[in-house]
Amino acid sequence: MTAPAHVAIIMDGNGRWAKARGLPRLAGHKAGVEALRKTVRAAADQGIRWLTVYAFSSENWSRPKSEVSDLMGLLKLFIRRDLAELHQNGVRVRVIGDRDNLQSDIAALLEEAETLTAGNSAINLVIAFNYGGRDEIVRSARKLAQQAVAGNISPDEIDIEAFATTLDTSDIPDPDLVIRTSGEIRLSNFLLWQAAYSELVFLPCYWPDFTQDHLAEAIGQFAARERRFGGLAARGVAS
Repeated sequence: MTAPAHVAIIMDGNGRWAKARGLPRLAGHKAGVEALRKTVRAAADQGIRWLTVYAFSSENWSRPKSEVSDLMGLLKLFIRRDLAELHQNGVRVRVIGDRDNLQSDIAALLEEAETLTAGNSAINLVIAFNYGGRDEIVRSARKLAQQAVAGNISPDEIDIEAFATTLDTSDIPDPDLVIRTSGEIRLSNFLLWQAAYSELVFLPCYWPDFTQDHLAEAIGQFAARERRFGGLAARGVAS
């Protein structure tokens, strides 16, 4: 069974996992971080080259301040505690999302993670932080508009390829497979442009319960499908 080159995951259900156990939401987020650690290892074992995870959306700032603070703390803890291990295991960390107006310590940690692991090649871990698909598309359109005003590009030259080069993922392949946990069946503003022809798999388990078996199940569903990309003949997985 050929694994998809790029898997993207909407890690959903931390809060409901905690509520079902009578625990605070923070406990669910902590369990979700542990699930992420295991999934990075499992993805590498499966031969997946790119793993993108929806860590914090641009809409998540509307959550209670205490929860946002807890999430920021977990992000800092994850990078400070796990970055050395990720680096040792050949993981290259990339970050997509709007970094303008981020707290200086958060921005510095994200940059540190990217810089330290820039030369690694075992697997690419893309962290979508302060990310929203619509926001990304608007920022891309703004960049192209600025280039047009400056006379560097003609409006007639703005096509799919030109637009894609201004996205956060300009040098990242589109996901072959998008997985969402928790049983919800929607993309929630995640990779709206990039997922145009992705295969979608929705699993009922909450994210903290996600295991390598769930990943294998999703890959199995992916492998059983024919990808035509709008054409008549099936096409293989991009590398």
